[in-house]
Amino acid sequence: MKKEIVYAHCDGPCGIYDPASARIAAEAVLSMTKKMLELKVPEDSEAMAHYTNTMSRYASIKEEEAQKCKDEVLILWTDFFKPEHLSSHPDLHTLFWNTAKLCSSCKVEISIDHANELLDHVHKIHDLFWSVKNRKIDWYTAG
Repeated sequence: MKKEIVYAHCDGPCGIYDPASARIAAEAVLSMTKKMLELKVPEDSEAMAHYTNTMSRYASIKEEEAQKCKDEVLILWTDFFKPEHLSSHPDLHTLFWNTAKLCSSCKVEISIDHANELLDHVHKIHDLFWSVKNRKIDWYTAG
């Protein structure tokens, strides 16, 4: 039986990596951040329980989605991108490092600026990812 040597670019078969899940998570972070900032503190104590519950849910979702975004970004950075990509994209490490840091900031803050910045960074990752694959995939958001 003849053995064939097979070389893979990634840890898994090509086609399993896609920045779309990071985009969806970053959009959720932005959405929850907006909702948290728009939520008004009630004046009466009876409405405070509803306010607290709603704010807690928004915060929980925001933090979970920021972590999902971070996980997806780190997978792309560590499993998909390879050293040879650095020659054509010398800012690759900086982009991913800063995006991961933004995910952390969005977990602990309620900052519309950081939430928007996170989505912008994920957009750059989207463009970088598809350029490496020599494909033009349009960027779109649900919002």
